[in-house]
Amino acid sequence: MLLKTTFTFLLAALGELSLAHPGEKLDKRVAVREANMRHSFADVNFQTLSKCDNGPDIMARKERAMKRRLETFQKLRAERGISDENPYLHRRNAGQFAKWAGTSHDRTGALDFTTDTPHSEIFGANTTCILTPDNIIGPYYVQGEQIRSNIVENLPGVPLHLEIQFVDVQTCQPAPSALFIDIWQCNAAGIYSGVSAAGQGGLKTTFLRGVQATDGDGVVAFDTLFPGHYQGRATHQHITVHVGAEALPNNTYRGGTVAHISQLFFDQALIDAVEALAPYNANRVARTSNAADGFTGYAATAAYDPFPEYVLLDAADLSKGVFMWLEVAFNPSVNYDQYKTVAAVVGPDGGVDNPGFNIIKGITPPPTHG
Repeated sequence: MLLKTTFTFLLAALGELSLAHPGEKLDKRVAVREANMRHSFADVNFQTLSKCDNGPDIMARKERAMKRRLETFQKLRAERGISDENPYLHRRNAGQFAKWAGTSHDRTGALDFTTDTPHSEIFGANTTCILTPDNIIGPYYVQGEQIRSNIVENLPGVPLHLEIQFVDVQTCQPAPSALFIDIWQCNAAGIYSGVSAAGQGGLKTTFLRGVQATDGDGVVAFDTLFPGHYQGRATHQHITVHVGAEALPNNTYRGGTVAHISQLFFDQALIDAVEALAPYNANRVARTSNAADGFTGYAATAAYDPFPEYVLLDAADLSKGVFMWLEVAFNPSVNYDQYKTVAAVVGPDGGVDNPGFNIIKGITPPPTHG
């Protein structure tokens, strides 16, 4: 019943979503079939992950994660001159997206923490995303972006420190090191870099795009900005995982296969607060809520949650930034290259369009650059 409701909502929204990006037109029957397939894969992964016990190695990984997040949080506040007395906000609980879409999304509340409050209550929390590939990767994926942790490029906006830990659902252990994690998003004005489509940043731009290799604990961390919005889509963040890729001397990568494609979403209350600030409030394009975004049906079922945990670094001043984290459970042995629709490729002289790009019918292999 849940999937039927989700798909019905998805079909109703897809007609409007053809306006989300130039060229982004979808066959409704294909969309439903692919969503059903991905949900089936997610259910299998969820059942596999649920068999993980709380053995010493699993508990040790969770302890390391909690300590790492606490240290990161303290470091981010110190860098911004925020005192320990300043309050901060924490996203408290998770739930099923179908339920969230019909509610207010008001899940952020002020917490009166003291030095005696166990930090495990905050930084021990994991929103585990068992996300199967989302073939709605979007038409603005660019291959061969720079390997870097800071992707802001001096753009204005609310700072966002995003930490993601990848877990192998087959072993319940951190995913193999040196996965290449690729993220991209629009800026506060709803514009993407790296693509030649009308109204976007152009092939020579690289803002808010970057790649990192996971460490021995399957972790990457990016310094970015809270994403803006554009017509037809709720605020979201794109993520792709490349397995077996090779780093190049020019600080990009090549090769490998895609084992994971997903989108992250954000609490509506947090989105509303960010959008009230400059420069986000200068974007006059009508916003699409989480509940009205048809692509959210690809991102969640009862088994998995695409909303990261977060802490506002200073509850009195949102512009100081947000620290977000989540755990992504996926199967690194699968190959989902068929969903990797490449709009452009970064070469020695900047980006070039992929002449075989077609968001509807798939792509021919993009040009390569060493």
